[in-house]
Amino acid sequence: MTVKILRVFDEGSGMVLPKQGRSPLAMIVLTLLEEAPMHAYRMQQLIRMREKDSVVNVSSRNSIHQVLSRLERDGLIVPVPDDAPGTRVVYRNTETGREVLLSWLADTLARPRNEYPSFAAALSCVPLTTPARLAEMLGERLRALDVMLDELRPEGVRQEYGLERVFVLEDEYRRAMLLAEREWIASLVRDLEAGKLRWQRPDPLSTEAAEGSP
Repeated sequence: MTVKILRVFDEGSGMVLPKQGRSPLAMIVLTLLEEAPMHAYRMQQLIRMREKDSVVNVSSRNSIHQVLSRLERDGLIVPVPDDAPGTRVVYRNTETGREVLLSWLADTLARPRNEYPSFAAALSCVPLTTPARLAEMLGERLRALDVMLDELRPEGVRQEYGLERVFVLEDEYRRAMLLAEREWIASLVRDLEAGKLRWQRPDPLSTEAAEGSP
């Protein structure tokens, strides 16, 4: 059966991109299958062993099976024939799968996107609380960030396991983002405690305004 992969031409990059949806886990799965054909359980093992579960959620093996099902449906992977009864299904990439993976990587690395982070969404709701309470909550977040930063040390991992830098780039990125977030939050807390950032809780909307009446 021939599966048609819909693509769109992007004039900005000159790349032909797959039209179907992508996900971080799908990119990781296709990358693992570039190493060797494997089954879902082996993928989950490798993701955890290599600590890639810090960038993709594989707490449930079913999440990998769902991604495999979608990739197979789209013609990006195929099962490796095996007549032995009771064996796990092993998958490999197709040529189209390799092409799509490289297109996804190029587009994701080259183009920043709004990923709609929950923290930014919560910040947009801050007027519902008070400056004192916000300072308290952000102080708690700072302590949590310090724990995360203490645990995330890519340079130490490189030295311990003799890895090249390319294998810890995602951890370097995560640490840089956490450090930037910590610096910004600490500055915000100082402004809150010094009274430089104040506001009053907004009044509740009237029934007419809430319903959009003129």
